[in-house]
Amino acid sequence: MTATAAAAADGRDRPAEAHRRALLAVARRARGGPLDPALRVTLNFHPDRAGPDGRPILAALAEDGRYRSQFSTGTSNGGLTAHPGGDRWRWESRMFAGAYDSASAEQRPVYGALDFRRRVAGAAPRFGSSCLRLSAGTLGRTTFCYPDSVDEPTDFGTAERCALIEAAEADAAAGLRDPIDSYVEAHVHGPVRIDRDVEALVLDPAYRGTEVEEAARRLPCPVEWHPGYRLTVAELRRRPGFRGPRFVELGAAIAVDGLLDPRIIGDAVRSGRYDPQDLKKVWHCLARFGAPEPATRA
Repeated sequence: MTATAAAAADGRDRPAEAHRRALLAVARRARGGPLDPALRVTLNFHPDRAGPDGRPILAALAEDGRYRSQFSTGTSNGGLTAHPGGDRWRWESRMFAGAYDSASAEQRPVYGALDFRRRVAGAAPRFGSSCLRLSAGTLGRTTFCYPDSVDEPTDFGTAERCALIEAAEADAAAGLRDPIDSYVEAHVHGPVRIDRDVEALVLDPAYRGTEVEEAARRLPCPVEWHPGYRLTVAELRRRPGFRGPRFVELGAAIAVDGLLDPRIIGDAVRSGRYDPQDLKKVWHCLARFGAPEPATRA
């Protein structure tokens, strides 16, 4: 076995060739100074959802031992375009100079965000109420862009050179992007193993005492809790302009005792009675207006 093949099979000692090429492609376009090594990348997701194979996501994490890209899982809390020729494929080809064009789904990067605001529930709650907080060791094999890759950005960064935080903060201060959209996107190249690369799984307290907590306790990483997402229907009705009146009414219809939380939305998804893409808009409302306090980690 060649050295490159060994690296691709293992992924622990050095990245596979596709990972190396992707990192170099972004490094050539990065600018700015080094990131604070105390910053972390977080992978936000909904812990009570299941993949196309029917496995609950936390059960899949326990069985597989790693967090997989949407090319591998076929699921996403954003767009569903991770397939050959799809938008996600095209965006990655552009960002990483074709490094993954011939790579397997397993080799492709996983997506998260740089938690420069040190949020208790992760850097990009748009994509889920809970998150995996990655270890410092993953920063060296992570690339960044701003804004989200859906916008086909031209500004990129690495741990060694990154000026993206300033751009995101400037847009947020000017009101050019909503708070749940002003994140710095992260791409972790190489396997993300739960036992080695995850500092903690951070869950919403709505899942205490549920099957989600039971599944989380089987993972080889610490479990932490943030204060929780909560939104009253009364408050939701004051925000019809955010995602539209239709989603306000949907949120009110699925609320329990006048309240929305992540578990309630997850129950609605599993009921099969509602369009998951519509429920995603309800989640955006909860993430935007029902965010936990305190908002940031110490």
